[in-house]
Amino acid sequence: MKRLFLILALAGLCLVDASAQKKIPETVTLVQNANRRTEIILPQVNGLNVYKADLHTHSIYSDANLTPEERVTEAWYDGLDIFAMTDHVEYRRHEPTMLKFLKGYTGGEAKKAVNYNVIRKAANEEGIKADLNIPTKLAQKAAKAYGGALLVIPACEITREPKTIGHFNALFTTDNNAIYDVDPLQSLRNAKKQGALITQNHPGWSRKSCDITEFEQKAFDENLIDGVEIMNGYWFYPKAMQRCVDKNLYMLGCTDIHHLTSTYKKNGHFRTMTLVFAKENSAKAVRKALEKGMTLAYSAGNIAGDAKLLQDFFKASVSCKFLARGKKGAAVYALTNSTSLGYQIRIGRRVLELPAFETITVSYSKSKEGKDRDVEFYVANMWEVGYKNPKITFKASAK
Repeated sequence: MKRLFLILALAGLCLVDASAQKKIPETVTLVQNANRRTEIILPQVNGLNVYKADLHTHSIYSDANLTPEERVTEAWYDGLDIFAMTDHVEYRRHEPTMLKFLKGYTGGEAKKAVNYNVIRKAANEEGIKADLNIPTKLAQKAAKAYGGALLVIPACEITREPKTIGHFNALFTTDNNAIYDVDPLQSLRNAKKQGALITQNHPGWSRKSCDITEFEQKAFDENLIDGVEIMNGYWFYPKAMQRCVDKNLYMLGCTDIHHLTSTYKKNGHFRTMTLVFAKENSAKAVRKALEKGMTLAYSAGNIAGDAKLLQDFFKASVSCKFLARGKKGAAVYALTNSTSLGYQIRIGRRVLELPAFETITVSYSKSKEGKDRDVEFYVANMWEVGYKNPKITFKASAK
């Protein structure tokens, strides 16, 4: 017994000695970091791909707090295919601080920022000294890291007094430094001379109504405006949709992001975006889609736009299949959602949730004549002109 105890004690000492001599690593990686992109699965519609776009964003080069490179990273993480860096031409609030930071490069004294806020007053003879093309160039350079998966459209925002004039994004610009003019109408003309498409931004922001102002009417009369932002962040402007139909304008949904886009995910939504129906993800194809009005706006689970396009998009996203006979011969159908977007199905007073990648069942009793009814319902989170939900019909296919 004593011999056994001695053997065990010696074995324990050996284990302690081995543990004591074990080398402690200098660095331990606790998590293997991987860049993870949210994939938003959408259908093809009438032979066209549906791309996710945000055509209104800001960086430190105007009045937001992230760099263009960080905005591009967000866009890729958030599942976007198309992106525009639309920093303000007339409002660049970080410029004074930037110049103070760079005072060692300017003779030891901080240069005074000039004309960095000319929203309500004209720029003086010094003009705008900043290089307004830099934000897009930085974004385009950063996008190369994603192998062409993210198209960056050159752009900027023409920003004036919001109540009487408004804000306008110029998309597909060639030189943002050549856009500013004392006359905001001339600024729009300058952008159009470059071949830009002009979007009227957030038409109800800082106003009591979405009605067209005198300035905007002049811009429309000169055919300077090509589209309207009907969704901006979590704001929806249903009245502006009729304007798009009447004037043959595209409709956009944009974040106008100044803070982090992660706030959308925290609220349980994809970021506000535009669904662009195009043959391919190229500048030429995307521009053509905008010009033809082939867009839908998305925000907080809601989708808005042209009635026909809404119906086509829904039917490409959701299939309807007969399952069985229910009580009194009622036909039971399966509605299967094959996309990342959820839908709300309204049948009479009932509203049924049809989440992403799930199937629900609906039943329809026979008509008085004993025939099977068509599968008809409204989509409660889709909006067409007139602030109405589109009606969807699947022909009766019960056997």
